[in-house]
Amino acid sequence: MEDERVKRFEEVYHRAYEQILGYVIRRCESPEDASDVVAETFAVAWRRIDDVPPGEEATLWLYGVARRALANHYRGERRRRHHRQALAGTIAPFFPGPEESLDLLTITSVFRSLQEEDRELLSLLAWEGLDTAQIASVLGRSPNAVRIRLHRARKRLARALRRSGVSTHHTAPATRIPAERTTP
Repeated sequence: MEDERVKRFEEVYHRAYEQILGYVIRRCESPEDASDVVAETFAVAWRRIDDVPPGEEATLWLYGVARRALANHYRGERRRRHHRQALAGTIAPFFPGPEESLDLLTITSVFRSLQEEDRELLSLLAWEGLDTAQIASVLGRSPNAVRIRLHRARKRLARALRRSGVSTHHTAPATRIPAERTTP
């Protein structure tokens, strides 16, 4: 019985594949999308092979399946586009614009050129969001020593940035080293 189903599917597939592929290609924006829709069309045909009509009617039935698969694809694309637009508005502030990209590359290079201790202090402050007391705990130093070292590390970073031509007064929000936070 299973052999008959496989044989029936292969017959339907070989008879209609090119027509269904052409139908879908003319309605999709990319080869990848067309491939997905055609695959979905023939997956439905496989699952419902007992419902596929005989002869030329099978191709017409597959056109209907492909049409519904395309409609699902379009709905999914609209949904994804809507979500992408909403997400883009939410995360845009975290990415530099074209004019800030060069500054960001320079800042990254300057930051990497700092001594390891300065990079660690500044990273714990800026990236991890730790305050002086927390950094002191992580590094096993006193809060006062950390404040002094942070002050010096900030000065060295600012000097290196100025030497590289990056303004330390108007950097992008994502690249600014925050001033010391106070904890309540």
